[in-house]
Amino acid sequence: MAHVVVIGSGLVGATAAFAILHRGVAGRLTLSDVDEARAEGEAMDLAHALPFLKNARIEARRLADLRAADLVVVCAGRNSVPGETRLDLLRDNALRMRSIAQALRAWPAPPLVLVVSNPVDVLTQVAWEELGRPAGTVLGSGTVLDTARLKSLLGERFGLDPHSIHGYILGEHGDSELAAWSTVAAGGLNVRKWPGFVASEAEALFQKARGAAYEIITRKRATYYAIGAVCAVIAEALLRDQRTILPVSVPSERRYGTEPVCLSLPCVLGRGGVERVIEPELEAAEIAALRRSSSVLARAIR
Repeated sequence: MAHVVVIGSGLVGATAAFAILHRGVAGRLTLSDVDEARAEGEAMDLAHALPFLKNARIEARRLADLRAADLVVVCAGRNSVPGETRLDLLRDNALRMRSIAQALRAWPAPPLVLVVSNPVDVLTQVAWEELGRPAGTVLGSGTVLDTARLKSLLGERFGLDPHSIHGYILGEHGDSELAAWSTVAAGGLNVRKWPGFVASEAEALFQKARGAAYEIITRKRATYYAIGAVCAVIAEALLRDQRTILPVSVPSERRYGTEPVCLSLPCVLGRGGVERVIEPELEAAEIAALRRSSSVLARAIR
């Protein structure tokens, strides 16, 4: 079974660790945090759930003492506070990401790296550049969560299981992201053609999905259940070579005329990381929005 290291034992990291255990993805799970006592406490708490889960070895270790893993999930860094955007976190969390990347570079066999900390697209770029790894072996959780939020809202609107709704939010995991409505369908029919579903309602649902994190943070100061589930789904797709298509953050390589930044596009995930980037036939307005989103990220990086 795979060895997964979760760096950062705060609300997101601990929830991601539990979700990974719940899906039975890891045979060995290591928690690492600058607050060593916090990591130890979370590892103990998780271990007490093992009688109800698939068995695994659970431990807390310092990052400096680790030398190998199949997958490293980076959840370290501070969270946003009410009134703060994800890009506002950049300076603090970029320093932490560089430190983590430098530690991982010393490992004899490089692991797959999943970046979850915000701003996830910029931090994925930082990690990728610092590690000097091939594109696709370092990826970010991207807009998988945003897409899930939109599917959930559409499921409520149409009275459907969200699993039956397909499509993507692309670009930045943040304020400049876009709903690629040309890709959103249920039962093979684009949702814009469903009876009674008008453009104004589509825009309202997208705005609700995009702003969901801010609404949650205002009420309970953090989001962690849904993003924890996202981490587990991505980890499972990678480690079990499932060839699942998810909108994760990867180097754009100027696709659609975008800036050379990391942003979310539909990707095939397997044991090697991102096995392929899918380029759906987007509409002109969607391509323009994707380019604008990439420009926002490029300015943040500069």
